[in-house]
Amino acid sequence: MPGESTSHVAGSQRRLAAILAADIAGYSRLMGNDEEGTLVRLKRHRREIVEPTLQEHYGRLVKTTGDGFLAMFDSPLEAVRCAIVIQQSMAARNTSLPPDQWIRYRIGVNLGDVIVDPDDVYGEGVNIAARLENLADPGGVLISGGVYEQIKNKLVCGYQSMGDEKLKNITDPVRIYRVLPDPASVARAARHHWIWVSSGAAALLILGGVGWSIMKPEPSVGGRQVSMAERPAAGPPGAMPAEPSQTDSSSAGGGSTAASLPGMPPTPPASGSALPIPIQPIPPSAGPGSKTPPSVVAAIPPPAKPGETSSGSTFRDCQGCPELVRIAGGSFRMGSDEDSSEKPLRLVQVAAFAIGRYPVTVAEWNQCVAAKACADVARGDNDDPVRNLSWLDAQQYAGWLAQSTGIPYRLPSEAEWEYAARAGSSSRYWWGEKMAPKMANCKGCGDPYDTHAPLKVGSLSPNPFGLADVSGGVAQWVADCWHPTYQGAPTDGSAWAEPNCREHVLRGGSWRNDASYARSASRSHYDTGVRYPAHGLRIARSL
Repeated sequence: MPGESTSHVAGSQRRLAAILAADIAGYSRLMGNDEEGTLVRLKRHRREIVEPTLQEHYGRLVKTTGDGFLAMFDSPLEAVRCAIVIQQSMAARNTSLPPDQWIRYRIGVNLGDVIVDPDDVYGEGVNIAARLENLADPGGVLISGGVYEQIKNKLVCGYQSMGDEKLKNITDPVRIYRVLPDPASVARAARHHWIWVSSGAAALLILGGVGWSIMKPEPSVGGRQVSMAERPAAGPPGAMPAEPSQTDSSSAGGGSTAASLPGMPPTPPASGSALPIPIQPIPPSAGPGSKTPPSVVAAIPPPAKPGETSSGSTFRDCQGCPELVRIAGGSFRMGSDEDSSEKPLRLVQVAAFAIGRYPVTVAEWNQCVAAKACADVARGDNDDPVRNLSWLDAQQYAGWLAQSTGIPYRLPSEAEWEYAARAGSSSRYWWGEKMAPKMANCKGCGDPYDTHAPLKVGSLSPNPFGLADVSGGVAQWVADCWHPTYQGAPTDGSAWAEPNCREHVLRGGSWRNDASYARSASRSHYDTGVRYPAHGLRIARSL
């Protein structure tokens, strides 16, 4: 295993460094099938890919082994960028070969204190990188928690926490993260780094879901921003303008002149489409308690007056705000006996509140990006659910919406989410005990289904309260910190929150999960600051 260190060199320099360890998956099999051909390709890859990429990212090649190499970097960010470029470049090379001839590296990156010798590097920091490399999937990159903390807000790619792992010969458990691919960026990255990647190979990579995001894109929203007021009171969003009884544009105070989002060139509307949302600078006094400078928050017109208060009626607080469903207060039995995390069952009282009829969409999220209040542009159609969000991202959106409107938008509590999703039911799913056709967007739950992405919001039947997409689609962040059971949880419908909790709760499951995750009581958890492609959000507010 490259980089495995078992000795110390007296008198050598100690330093903090990012260590990259790599080896080839299935090397013995490749050599057994074609010894000479594999060796020729390995040497060519080192000469044309590995060594130039290390140099480009300011890395030092410490040593090579028969099937791997060890490198050292001053910057953990450059180390991870280097790993990503190597993996995407190897993937591009492999597209012209049959799968049994693919050379695929497994890479581990760790930040640690090491002993540096002129010809080698030693210490536990090296050993951890080597252990991570051994755990990585072929073509994959694993990083330690120390590396993640340094790069988490600096690279546009996803991270999946694998939890704390006890590694061989390492005293303390190590938190491990998998760097997740971003297929949309592979062609762009390949053009910038390797002139030999043909457009055909890049297309194969995109279609195959292979590639990595290495560059932060400029904040730009392609195409027109569709007004959320176009959504009907029933049916999927975008079909027709909202009924006057649901959204009164005159009482909302919206201007009659359309304007592009801040920082974006104006774009004409498509034929038969509504104009983009009017955006004006927010006055310093707007948004009580706001600490955000006026220049970074886009104003949204004042709220319309809500009408009826029974569960199921819909409204919007403003033009461009997410459509909300009113939920009357009441009590319900929360949890189930199917999983230990859903116990004990208990009676919970919930006050009246409003919750998003749909998960937040790409169009709604990109308004926040255009206002420079959310980090990265969401890709996809306007009525796709926004995804690849961390809990902190979800909080950032809720905070921007609250500040822009003066209305206390927030994430729903876990109790509110389940109460609204159940819609008065006590069964596994809101429609009954068994999975039914066209009710959920999850693996094995029936058509329509796309393995690569969730369905557009509102594609399936809403529950009796009028909420869509509560079973599958994107898993939705709620306000609560993760606790392994409900023992000691609030019974008043409030969020079970603590300062600085490391993980938060997700509800509803995603299109990547099976039907058990789509149950009304099902709950999962994830690291607070980690983005994952299947995670989105649904907004809420008190009434």
